[in-house]
Amino acid sequence: MLKKLATTSLKKFNTVNIKGDNSAVGMQFGIVVSEFNEFLTDRLLEGAIDTLSRSGANLKNITVVHVPGAFEIPLAASRLLKKKALDAVITLAVVIRGKTSHFDQVTLETAKGIRELSQTSGVPIILGMIPANSIEDAAERVGIKHTSKGREWALSAIQMASLLRKMSLKK
Repeated sequence: MLKKLATTSLKKFNTVNIKGDNSAVGMQFGIVVSEFNEFLTDRLLEGAIDTLSRSGANLKNITVVHVPGAFEIPLAASRLLKKKALDAVITLAVVIRGKTSHFDQVTLETAKGIRELSQTSGVPIILGMIPANSIEDAAERVGIKHTSKGREWALSAIQMASLLRKMSLKK
């Protein structure tokens, strides 16, 4: 109802609206996944690949790079972008809080690295990191109990890639 109201109210303005869609047909994707907490990141990876495939991506157009931990994701994503012309990159990691400040450092610096790479490359880099206080909290978000965040992040990648394609075609 609210979406219909918002769309209806926008019609009175003479604006140009550009929105991405959910079709991954003809797109190239990279996925950089942390092997740390692999029993959890595997679920995220499965959800992401399944969603890309169901949205029309050819499995041959999906490159998966495995890195030791979350902190290594920005470097691997950067190298992947230099090797391949990608429409979007999905990053996947699960970082579980321990007894030291390492958790805060890893999550903050990984997020900063991904943000900077997305801004400098002009390619959508989806921050798919689950910072969790416990394994149980992480399990809820990777798809063991609820819908996998990997699916949500894959849809974000598709929509952003679609949006940027549409924006580059506009004159």
